[in-house]
Amino acid sequence: MTGWQQTITSAKLLLNDGTELDGFGIGATGSAVGEICFNTAMTGYQEILTDPSYSGQIITFTFPHIGNIGTNPEDSETVNPAADSGVRGCILRADITSPSNYRSTKSLDAWLKAHNIIAITGIDTRALTAHIRENGMPNGVIAHQSEGKFDMGALKEQLADFPGLVGMDLAKQVSTTQSYTWDETEWVWNEGFGKVSDPQFHIVAMDFGAKTNILRSLASKSARVTIVGATTSAKEILALKPDGIFLSNGPGDPAQTAKYVTPVLEELFASNLPMFGICLGHQLLALALGAKTSKMHQGHHGANHPVQDLTTRKVEITSMNHGFAVDANSLPKGVKQTHISLFDKSNAGLAVEGKPIFSVQYHPEASPGPHDSSYLFTRFFNLIREQKGMEQVKEAEFEISA
Repeated sequence: MTGWQQTITSAKLLLNDGTELDGFGIGATGSAVGEICFNTAMTGYQEILTDPSYSGQIITFTFPHIGNIGTNPEDSETVNPAADSGVRGCILRADITSPSNYRSTKSLDAWLKAHNIIAITGIDTRALTAHIRENGMPNGVIAHQSEGKFDMGALKEQLADFPGLVGMDLAKQVSTTQSYTWDETEWVWNEGFGKVSDPQFHIVAMDFGAKTNILRSLASKSARVTIVGATTSAKEILALKPDGIFLSNGPGDPAQTAKYVTPVLEELFASNLPMFGICLGHQLLALALGAKTSKMHQGHHGANHPVQDLTTRKVEITSMNHGFAVDANSLPKGVKQTHISLFDKSNAGLAVEGKPIFSVQYHPEASPGPHDSSYLFTRFFNLIREQKGMEQVKEAEFEISA
């Protein structure tokens, strides 16, 4: 059923500033509460909706035609996306049309229903985005009832009870509960995913909400990847005898997650193993080194964010998804800023002087997004090669998968 065929208001969106918006519901029925952000990417909505970093959030898509290429089993960024452990819902301008892509196996509406995710269409997403830019990311509740009957009192109570993301540790909710090994490599057109054979390296990835394409990017560099939970001890990690340690992306307030991760990272620093962090991993690394993080006004969510690599002076277009940021002025002596956002000059990367440790705030795995920053995976593995006395691999200006 398309939006113009619906004759009753079947969905509502309530913001904590009192704003109430009517629309048409798709996906699951019921209600969900979360922080409302906006994402400016024009492609990759399935990857965005399955990114564990969006746990506790409701996504406003600024691009109006979401759902037009359907969904498929290959493009999800987590094994089991669901509203109780990931994105809480999404907000769309236009109703979903029939899928128009040869890879589609299920419509977005059916996919949302299967994963118990609520969505609302018919919203002026440009106006809502402007509202967020001016006032910051509000808390909101999204509700879908096919008959159009809503208990407004209950919805407002649900919204009032939501504490917001500041002070919320969500990494434990999305992290793996047991370690496992990953050997799947990046997707190749007309071939699908591959498998790493005879890996040269062993990477231990700390999972705070890791996206699968990050794991594929590591495996594609000839690595066997062991994924461990967010609360894994340094002793357990070192017992796996890794060549390098990766800190994944993830949701929530980094200052809360850091309470149990910082002691682990401090022990790992002493091992002198190469370390690479992305997104929440970047923030946790900064906190463990003595820096501070803070909540952003509107966050960075999209696949078109310009970043400058201060070591090469090159500018790359990146994919970002974060509502907290590292305070560059709080970086301690011996920790240098390596990347900055050209939107607002906020910190986008750091490195520890004299140690093989670095991290970035954005997503070089490009899922969705451009491939400009894929070189960072080569940079990480070159640190490992250096320790092993192996020949370095040249960082390509733009590394694009075959």
